[in-house]
Amino acid sequence: MKLLAILADPRDSDRVAAIAEAREAEEFRIEGPVQSGHQAMRLLTSDDKVQLFLDDLAPLIEGVQGARVLVIPVEVSLPKQSDEERKKEDAALAAREALYASAEKSARLDRDYLVLVMLSTLVAAIGMLEDNVSAVIGAMVIAPLLGPNMAFGLGTALADTALMRSALVTLVAGLLVAVALSVVIGLLWPWSTLSGELLSRTNVGWDSVALALASGAAAALSMTSGLSSVLVGVMVAVALLPPAATFGMMVGSGKWQLALGAGLLLAVNIVCVNLACKLVFVMKGIEPRTWWQKKSAHKAMKIYIGVWVCSLLLLMGAIYLRNQFNLQ
Repeated sequence: MKLLAILADPRDSDRVAAIAEAREAEEFRIEGPVQSGHQAMRLLTSDDKVQLFLDDLAPLIEGVQGARVLVIPVEVSLPKQSDEERKKEDAALAAREALYASAEKSARLDRDYLVLVMLSTLVAAIGMLEDNVSAVIGAMVIAPLLGPNMAFGLGTALADTALMRSALVTLVAGLLVAVALSVVIGLLWPWSTLSGELLSRTNVGWDSVALALASGAAAALSMTSGLSSVLVGVMVAVALLPPAATFGMMVGSGKWQLALGAGLLLAVNIVCVNLACKLVFVMKGIEPRTWWQKKSAHKAMKIYIGVWVCSLLLLMGAIYLRNQFNLQ
């Protein structure tokens, strides 16, 4: 359940009441004018209708100074919901605005993001060099590289070029920092850079493609359903940082053939995550509110899905050729 606290122009009160009735709100109440001169109203609705109400209320809020709609989660309510109502709530998609807020935060290129990339790169590099699996897993969880990929996919679905640009810049900056730091580690590390954890990131096969696609789809599903805890498992399953760090260390130590394998694995993970993410957003019906934005988003989504599919096919061809070469 969600409680929508609405501040709108008093002249729009009847329109808000009509929306509440048409959408069959659980409860609607006009509370009276507030100090700012706006009309305060409250509306209670189930999770699956939140996006519908937000889309209907948006035209009444846009352009009206101080007008707003606040979405407040209802943690506990009495009487207890029926099993059917709970299942319906659990299956509801997260509101578009909530998805956007989460993605926009993940796409920010700031000091905290870069520091996290550097710290996770150090942890991953040392963990792989020392064959310390727990350290590698810890680095996967704290690495912030999955967020920009998800934000880029959502930006495509919503035809938001600003979000796409921000996410792409953030992702590229994070990868460059991780690779550059790893190259330095590869140059300075006094012992062998051929540990089992490192070598496992230089081998890429068809299973790597399947794993990355499945994990990318799981990440998008967890994002749209609000199950953020699932993302921890996805971060470990399709981590971008270990292959990036492996690539940098192999370059730094002059092992070019192994660096090629790590770079190929990194590219497969990035392409598969983005492709799976976009397909899930299409199936879930994540799209802009207005019809002209929807038209632009659908066109852009087809183009980007085609680009990622072609990229994946090229990478699969590279995997095949590399495996054939290694067999000879």
